[in-house]
Amino acid sequence: MVSKPEVALNKLLEQAWEARKAFFADRIEFAAPNRTLPVSVTGSSCALNCGHCNGLYLQNMVTLDRALNSKKGRERSYLVSGGSDRHGKVPLLEKWNELEKLADRGPLNLHTGLVTEDEARRLAELATVVSFDFPGDDETISAVYGLSATVEDYLAAYRNLQKYASVVPHICIGLNRGLIGSEYDALRLLRNEAVEAISMIIFRPTEGTAFSNCDPPPPEEAARFIATARLMFPRTPIFLGCMRPGGRYREAIDTLALKAGVNKIVLPAPAARLRAEELGLNISISGECCSL
Repeated sequence: MVSKPEVALNKLLEQAWEARKAFFADRIEFAAPNRTLPVSVTGSSCALNCGHCNGLYLQNMVTLDRALNSKKGRERSYLVSGGSDRHGKVPLLEKWNELEKLADRGPLNLHTGLVTEDEARRLAELATVVSFDFPGDDETISAVYGLSATVEDYLAAYRNLQKYASVVPHICIGLNRGLIGSEYDALRLLRNEAVEAISMIIFRPTEGTAFSNCDPPPPEEAARFIATARLMFPRTPIFLGCMRPGGRYREAIDTLALKAGVNKIVLPAPAARLRAEELGLNISISGECCSL
């Protein structure tokens, strides 16, 4: 089932909620990922400098050397990412020896980007899970990432990873300047694939990026998309990840996402706890990133 604009949001949310109740226990996980250390294998460097990021989010990650040479603190796991090269690949294999040592310290969630089958097989030796950004059309790939790659390239990489690793596709709602469109195409593509879980993130305008003056998608439309995903994937865990706008926007989307049938919310707004209790959900708390 794919949502249509004329379908009232309240009706769609009710349908999504019924689907969630049919296949999942009355439990919601709230994640505060202070036990997962974000690590960049490229420091703050990225060859793409995408329209929504411009490499700025890499600045909030620790370097691989620092992660290895610092005394282990509260972290239990590591989210390993980095800037992409001009082919859409995060150069993880270039840091193989260091990543082997990091894997000895705790589970790794690897952001790989586009990979061949051989690369996927090798990375699966280190990964507890792979987080894979899954765009829905060629126009978005070009406009956001500046790549000549196609959806078929991303689909091939996803399939390569699926052969050897646990993979959680990430869909960014409103990735292309805050507009929702090809995200529904991403759902249709994934419907024909093996999917263990889906992580939803939401475009957040960021100062210093090409898309800084764009608005995020309205919370109601983001919720419509999440509810549609729940109806299309009634048995699949769906997460609302950490990347999304804050403030009143977060309050709105978090409470709507609960009714849309998500199984986990990272860094939920306080209002989400109240809404979860109203819905009869038992709350559990975790300390690692949503894919782990």
